[in-house]
Amino acid sequence: MAYSLTPDQNALDEAIERICADFGDDYWLARDTDGKFPEEFVAAIAEGGWLGIAMPEAHGGAGLGVTEAALMMRRVAQSGGGFAAASSVHINIFGPHPITKFGTAEQQARMLPPLIRGEDRTCFGVTEPNAGLDTGAITTRADWDGSHYVVHGQKLWTSTAQRANKIMLLARTAPKEESKKGTDGLSLFYTDLDRDHVEIHEIGKMGRKAVDSNALFIDGLKIPRDDLIGEEGQGFRCILHGLNPERILIGAEAIGLGRAALAKASQYARERHVFGRAIGQNQAIQHPLAEVWAELEAADLMIFKAAHLYDSGESCAAEANAGKMLAAEAAHKACERAVLTLGGMGYAREYHVERYLRECYIARIAPVSREMILNFIAERVLDLPRSY
Repeated sequence: MAYSLTPDQNALDEAIERICADFGDDYWLARDTDGKFPEEFVAAIAEGGWLGIAMPEAHGGAGLGVTEAALMMRRVAQSGGGFAAASSVHINIFGPHPITKFGTAEQQARMLPPLIRGEDRTCFGVTEPNAGLDTGAITTRADWDGSHYVVHGQKLWTSTAQRANKIMLLARTAPKEESKKGTDGLSLFYTDLDRDHVEIHEIGKMGRKAVDSNALFIDGLKIPRDDLIGEEGQGFRCILHGLNPERILIGAEAIGLGRAALAKASQYARERHVFGRAIGQNQAIQHPLAEVWAELEAADLMIFKAAHLYDSGESCAAEANAGKMLAAEAAHKACERAVLTLGGMGYAREYHVERYLRECYIARIAPVSREMILNFIAERVLDLPRSY
């Protein structure tokens, strides 16, 4: 695999950088203050056709790989927008993946172009209050009444539902007790988010105020059979194909955020003078920042190794999970050290790094924890016995 970008990849990175340049630190600080969704930013990304970066050309997408999508999302986060910027478009980048993999030709033609143009906004309804990472414990049910699936249940941590008009929804179409495995009997739908039957409550949180997270209460949502993605009862298999790309993109976004924090810290260390010298001359400042640079670059290599494997059709689960974990930990260290480098000003909102620190926890928690990743690697790579 190559360790340098192709001319086309460099051009992509530069194009995204030019878009992001119109949305600087002041824009994202304002969104973190007022909580307004960054509509202007999303519109600019959509206008460039970038929402369809990894979607088929036949439906208006760019037909590029996860590698290019990761480059885009790394640059978006690195611009200073962090996870607020990345999360505002993230779901449209990876969320429709099951449609491209398992959707019929009719479904792809109907569902994908409006997403690529930014006319449709989707959200992802998988996690539940009593399920979390244990997807087999999902209890939201979709019962066939002869003409529609009728859905009842709850979803949690559903991002962008306040503005979405569509939802990618995982629900149980067969009782768990009648299934061989807990993840059998789950079906995947892409359908209208009908607010007459879905009550949406925003969750207040420590960071990424501009991009809403929500609890959904679903009561009698009707879904036509034409909105079933893949085979009934095989929904978990469908979403599995999107898990590794999501981990890769989250990891790339974490690296971008970590780089943004490191840039702020390095600039401050060059400019801040104490006792007649720049604090960046002191090894107690230099070494922690240099260490962060090395860890971010190492994580970056693992992320793009995983992306290369995925785009080549090879197994990448271990690399995608490890890359996400390494990137999240490196980003957290970078953000923490940026705050400490700036000292009191690191605690001030106007210097931005405290916002970065609050947002970096997203990558450490979602979509899977560090501990679960270590379990996976221990069992699948090291062939150790299952611990839970």
